[in-house]
Amino acid sequence: MRIAFIGLGAMGFPMAINLVKAGHEVTGFDVRAGATQPLVAAGGKAAASAAEAARAGGGADLLWLMVVTGEQAEAVLFEHGTAAALPKGKDGALVVAACTQPPALARKTSQRLAEMGLEMLDAPVSGGVAGANAGALTIMASGAEAALARARPVFEAVGKRIFDVGREAGMGSTAKMINQLLCGVHIAAAAEAMHVAERAGVSKATMHEIISVSAGNSWMWGDRGPRMMMDEPPVTSAVDIFVKDLGIVLDQGKAMRQGLPLASAAMQMFLAASGLGHGAADDSQVIRAYRALNGAQVGGPKK
Repeated sequence: MRIAFIGLGAMGFPMAINLVKAGHEVTGFDVRAGATQPLVAAGGKAAASAAEAARAGGGADLLWLMVVTGEQAEAVLFEHGTAAALPKGKDGALVVAACTQPPALARKTSQRLAEMGLEMLDAPVSGGVAGANAGALTIMASGAEAALARARPVFEAVGKRIFDVGREAGMGSTAKMINQLLCGVHIAAAAEAMHVAERAGVSKATMHEIISVSAGNSWMWGDRGPRMMMDEPPVTSAVDIFVKDLGIVLDQGKAMRQGLPLASAAMQMFLAASGLGHGAADDSQVIRAYRALNGAQVGGPKK
């Protein structure tokens, strides 16, 4: 299948590589200069724009949007001429929107594409960089049943678990939103526990080992805990990503008139960390907001 892959970041790049390995013809584009070079070295192709990627090889069969926000996806599709460049009609291209976005925006984008003769799958992913590298992502897809069947061979090249969330665009984004609610709360809770350990003088490494084999364990404790003990951990997901994602959660809660006190509390800690200047730091560094709140060192772990 000819695939135009837009967004070659920490997760997008290994996903594109796995698609190449699965035998697909992948043409990539990213706004960062030089980001496509490793893809070309691995057997893919590079485009100078998203619209050029859509036209490559006579026209893409599938356009994968691995951008950060729904607004970015809209800009790529409609402002930069990418949707207009895709083949239309019965044998036209299928658009896969894998960004984390409000369900209402996913529905709006799907409707705009339908008016142009294009189908969209609302298909955000979870699993982080490790899952992307291993081709073991979780994919939460909603859209037409036939479109999902058409995309399944592509999904299977990057994902281990593919969930059919329903026929309506926006349901995939709803599932991802609920996942991000839990992720944000779990990271904040792990940071709070790790901060208590460091202020109480308990070895953070020992505490991490204890919790990892005890009832208080969580996936986020296991994954983010070690990075909370580092001065400057590598960034796999930034603090500001959770400011965005928890913002989507709370906006949806407001629209539904649902109280979400735990998501709200987690949001305050991520906002505080961002306000302290750590928005671009790894999301594990929400622990710095706890340190600031309690009068401890903000820039890194207490020695």
